[in-house]
Amino acid sequence: MRIRKIVITGGPSAGKTTGLTWIQNAFSKLGYTVLFVPETATELISGGVAPWTCGTNLDYQKGQMRLQLEKEKVFERAARSMNAEKILLVCDRGAMDNRAYMDEGEFAAVLADVGMTEKQLVESYGAVFHMVTAAKGAEEFYTFENNAARYESVKEAQDLDDRLIKAWSGHPYHRVIGNDRDFSAKLQRLIAEIRSFLGEPDLLGIKRRYLIEYPDIGLLESLPGCRKAEMVQTWLLSRRGEEQRLRERREKESSYYYRSYKRPAPDGTQIEVEEPLTREEYGDLLLEADPAKRPLRKTRYGLTYDGRYFELDVYPFWQDKALLNHELRTEDEEICFPPELKLLRDVTGDANYKSSALVLLA
Repeated sequence: MRIRKIVITGGPSAGKTTGLTWIQNAFSKLGYTVLFVPETATELISGGVAPWTCGTNLDYQKGQMRLQLEKEKVFERAARSMNAEKILLVCDRGAMDNRAYMDEGEFAAVLADVGMTEKQLVESYGAVFHMVTAAKGAEEFYTFENNAARYESVKEAQDLDDRLIKAWSGHPYHRVIGNDRDFSAKLQRLIAEIRSFLGEPDLLGIKRRYLIEYPDIGLLESLPGCRKAEMVQTWLLSRRGEEQRLRERREKESSYYYRSYKRPAPDGTQIEVEEPLTREEYGDLLLEADPAKRPLRKTRYGLTYDGRYFELDVYPFWQDKALLNHELRTEDEEICFPPELKLLRDVTGDANYKSSALVLLA
């Protein structure tokens, strides 16, 4: 049995409800048993339990977090009892969504109340897919009609969308799906991103890499929604010609571990698969590190701008330049880059800027 647990999140009126229907249809056809954990906040607010009806926002958030985590446990236990080979457990919002509605003190109190750390919450989900609110770039479609619990204005929806992206940006498999094309294309991209995570053949995103001037780090870290992580990438000894890499991501006091490798798809192309590891598994695999290649270290900054998600990598051996990564769905997409960054040129496909070449500079 293979159970994969993902989160579908996003700002108000992002198309999440329709997206869940598309997920059901698309992945049932691929042989998955698809289970949905309903959105907890909507259930509570529709039932009269809300931040403004409880004694304090903290009282409400404690109750919501406890109910949400218990619901997920129930679904996971049920999934393990099923006679199915592939199960996709889809959470309509996840535990870290709640952070967007709390200050740091309240969030710390909620974590203490449920006896968990932020790292444990984040690691309980395999991937997070954020659908950008219609209030960013598709304002004419922003509506209250499909959710009785919705109350945010366009500006409030935009601010909430930013807070949700920031809350989840520490997750290593976090994809932001914007409104740069029509709604059907947005949903198609959602399905494609999930298929990519699951290792199912599909038209994957078009990855772009840009060389930029070395950024103003202080300005970068002051940007709303910016998330910083220290990363170490280690190459393993080749097995049957297959490239395997380990990745450690450290953010604040938490560390996350992954192994990535490529496997052939039926059409002859290759699919990159990434799987989470425990600290112990990561330590064991480090014993198989390729001695001919040094670990590649970098600082990664996750940024959102104009409804898009960018990853900026700063390397210790460069003082005058850095790399910016972004993923497109079509070749002709127009991109608005964060104005704080100065692009030098597109280096997509340039072997000199691939990780396998950069490791020689480490």
